[in-house]
Amino acid sequence: MSLRRRFVLAFTTFVVLLTAAGAYLAWRFAADALEAELDEKAAWVARAAAATGLQASLVAGLQPGLESSSAWTSTHYRLRELLFVVREAYILSPDNTALVTSFPADSIPIGTPLPQFDLHRPQLEEARRIGYSSSDAFVGSDGRFYKWGFAALEDGETVLAVLMPADYLLRLDELRRNMILGAVVAALLAAILAGLMATGVVRPLERLSRVALRIQRGHLEEEVAEEPGEEVGRLSRAMERMRQGILERDEQLRLMLAQVAHEIRNPLGGLELFASAAEAAEDPEERARLLRRIREEVAALNEIISDFLTFARPLPRSREVADVRGPLREAAELAAAELEEKGGVLDVSLPDEPLMARVGEEHLKRVTLNLLRNAAQVARRVCLEASLHRGEVCIRVSDDGPGVSPELRDRIFEPFVTDKQQGAGLGLAIVRKIVEAHGGRVELADAEETDGGRGAEFRVYFGSLDDPPDTVSTSP
Repeated sequence: MSLRRRFVLAFTTFVVLLTAAGAYLAWRFAADALEAELDEKAAWVARAAAATGLQASLVAGLQPGLESSSAWTSTHYRLRELLFVVREAYILSPDNTALVTSFPADSIPIGTPLPQFDLHRPQLEEARRIGYSSSDAFVGSDGRFYKWGFAALEDGETVLAVLMPADYLLRLDELRRNMILGAVVAALLAAILAGLMATGVVRPLERLSRVALRIQRGHLEEEVAEEPGEEVGRLSRAMERMRQGILERDEQLRLMLAQVAHEIRNPLGGLELFASAAEAAEDPEERARLLRRIREEVAALNEIISDFLTFARPLPRSREVADVRGPLREAAELAAAELEEKGGVLDVSLPDEPLMARVGEEHLKRVTLNLLRNAAQVARRVCLEASLHRGEVCIRVSDDGPGVSPELRDRIFEPFVTDKQQGAGLGLAIVRKIVEAHGGRVELADAEETDGGRGAEFRVYFGSLDDPPDTVSTSP
């Protein structure tokens, strides 16, 4: 079943159940309230009539044939007076036969059995016991609803019975029909409304589903249109960012493959040349020199491959904590040796106290070494500093080289962007990837902030740890 149909079915079912339950409770409450009120009124009419001169002592001794006596006649007239509020009236003997009725004497003489009261013997007994009672509603021969009210006279055995209309049940039936009709109308309206709501939700999802299939098939040229609504709109914007990210990743992959082929082809050419020369060389020293060059080319080739793997491999966010001075000193020792071979100088300024940061030692060493080697390629003096700055550990690498050209400043951390003749242009991209994986950030200082506007300064920030845990070792 489709999402639209499930939505319509669920919403319509909920509305129908809610409407039906509410209608039934309202009808049940109204029926019970009217039933209780009519019971009370039926008993009240019977009791009121019994209290207006109807005496058991006057009628209890009536025998068949005394229908023309003054006792029967006066009581009959009193019962007739009740007919403006009741349909029929009877005075019943202890055995539930007629003593006096609202009908003419020749219709129901004294002592006539009244079978209509056989079904109400429990209510008659209740009236004789507590003084009054009423029967359940029933349908008369004319199709209307009625209810009996009973009131015991003063002797406790003779009972006045009055038949009262219960037409309110017709109103209840009408109310019930109207509620059923209302429930049906509510169900139809709910189905229509649910269909409109489902369409408003499902159609954007269907469009986004088609977009996802298009992206999955590699058709990334068309932008993802923003959908209306907060949640679906957020989803469409996220899919557009995903499309752009895939495009960027594909472009990086294409560039990386091209760069890999280019960077590996050059060392391979050198290796082939040196291997051929070593094979042809008869002088042992010349052959040893060529073999050293082969090893150097292999090392360079291995470093290129390592850089590509580091950039391509996903790097999970690290939760390590370290004293940054140790990794910085190790990186500085390696870079200083390389810089001294070129006649350069590396200045290192680190604090005497432990400087704790949320970063792994090996990752920090790799970041620092990349920055130092990057600076050593273009400068004679390189500076490495570390300090606590506004609650963060800040590592600065600056140099006295020509600096970064203005056209590259905004793209310097992108992969394969470089102004050097050698290298794949992955050093700073790897630095940013490692730093961001540790929740930090890296930035290039503005040209005005460097020494006289010359050179370049890179700043790396990591979250600091003011209270280092006992398990973390600090390097002196």
